[in-house]
Amino acid sequence: MADSSKDIQLRELKDMINDLKKMIKTLQATVDAANKREEALTQERDNLKEEIDLLRKKLFGTSSEKRNLDIPGQLNFFNEAELEQDPKAAEAEDLGSILPERTAKKRKARATDAERFKGVPVEKKYLELSEEEKLCPVCGTPLKEIGEEFVRRELVFVPAKLKVYEYYSKNYECPQCRLQDIPVIKKGKDGRAHMLYGMASAGTVAWVMYQKFCNGLPYYRQEKDWKQYGVEITRATMANWVIRNSEAFFLPMYEYFHRKLLERGFAMADETPLQVLHEPERRAQTKSYMWLFRRGEDGGPPIILYKYSETRAGDNAVDFLHGFKGYLMCDGYSGYNKVPDAKRTACWAHIRRYLTDAIPKGKALDYTQPSVQGMLYINQLFHLEDVIRSKSSSFDAIKKARLEKEKPVVEGFLSWLDQQNPTRGSRMDKAVTYIQNRRSYLSTYLEDGRCSFSNNLSENAIRPFTVGRKNWLFCDTPNGAQASAIVYTIVEMAKANGVNVYHYLTYLLEKLPDDRMSDDDLELLAPWNENVKAEIERRVNESNQSYVNCQGAPTTEK
Repeated sequence: MADSSKDIQLRELKDMINDLKKMIKTLQATVDAANKREEALTQERDNLKEEIDLLRKKLFGTSSEKRNLDIPGQLNFFNEAELEQDPKAAEAEDLGSILPERTAKKRKARATDAERFKGVPVEKKYLELSEEEKLCPVCGTPLKEIGEEFVRRELVFVPAKLKVYEYYSKNYECPQCRLQDIPVIKKGKDGRAHMLYGMASAGTVAWVMYQKFCNGLPYYRQEKDWKQYGVEITRATMANWVIRNSEAFFLPMYEYFHRKLLERGFAMADETPLQVLHEPERRAQTKSYMWLFRRGEDGGPPIILYKYSETRAGDNAVDFLHGFKGYLMCDGYSGYNKVPDAKRTACWAHIRRYLTDAIPKGKALDYTQPSVQGMLYINQLFHLEDVIRSKSSSFDAIKKARLEKEKPVVEGFLSWLDQQNPTRGSRMDKAVTYIQNRRSYLSTYLEDGRCSFSNNLSENAIRPFTVGRKNWLFCDTPNGAQASAIVYTIVEMAKANGVNVYHYLTYLLEKLPDDRMSDDDLELLAPWNENVKAEIERRVNESNQSYVNCQGAPTTEK
């Protein structure tokens, strides 16, 4: 029996409904996909805005990572947590002793002229009257001197002067032996090498090193400076002086400092890029690296070492720290994990840096921002660390105070960290990932009072190299890069031990240490040696006094 028109119409309607449902599903899937794309694009846009804000802040904003400990209008939840955790202890002990209040730092008093010119010889110059003015204008009687009065003080710069020393040996012979055909001849000797590697004296080579590695003055600028003094010294000549003399006479001291560093139980490390133009089988644009290794905050003599390498591979740190056993403070670079027998400690300054970058623009005082919350914990740790170090008299006291005051804050920070679920790809996500990857190192510094809380000392020690790099831009050869590492080491060692850099460089070039010397002999040339400090101080005073002596007695001015 043929279907009626109503049945046919009903089937058509059902088919239409099914088609419409399929169309709705297709459209809904299309809308969902569009929404997902919109969310992804919106998030990408927000991430890019964050990057732009970060770059603007780095380019135009302040470089300080410090923030206020407390947010205006908000309670300090660290104090509140301590009160709730142990009310009896809070009642028995004053809150100020638990967390010392942040006091405004006193502004450093302006230095007086006597303090600024300390160590500089003083020469009196008198403002005298003419012969006519020494007569009384009333009765014409000669005036009588009754005293002197201070008028003003001037700092006078005496430009350098060059001279050439030509050494001649005076020869003597025995006239009696000569008659017997047995000549006896003696020549005058000073017991010193007549030349270093080059025609320059020890002081001249030291000055070239001082200008480049302490003042950041490239060889081509020094070349122009020498011309002002009337001599032609090319940059190639100066580079040759530095490379050959540093390898011959500074390298033994460098290796001795290296051995002394490996004996210590606390070390710090950092690295920065370097461009070397003519490395074997490498393009000129390829990055090389300058490493810095220094002793930790264990109270011993300062040791600062630079090391050049072609790559940033962790094997470079392994080779340099071979034999080291102890705590190693460094940044988040995973290459340091390869160093055996070294227990890593995390740098809280780097963690603060990542959270600082994660704070949205204009939200630095927004308590609801997770990055601001994390900064509260870290600022509290830095505050406590400053207070503890200023008031503790021993490393055991520092450890005890850290466990008592800082450990609860660290634990609270880690608990807060576990609750974070930032948007993927955001700056906060990068900060949380960075911190989580170093979670196991965050509490290591609590194990010993000599452990460092941050790697700021290493960054400060490597800064002279990075500042110099902005001036001389690159090294030409690996030999030049290695010589730079050695000379920078000697320069920074002198600074760290409080001796005059130029005179210490001159002192070493006069003593000419070599690899035949024992460690006891090299110890006598170390910048922390009291005899060396006294000798350098004597040279500084002698240099300052030489100008006054050559000027003669005090003069008068009319």
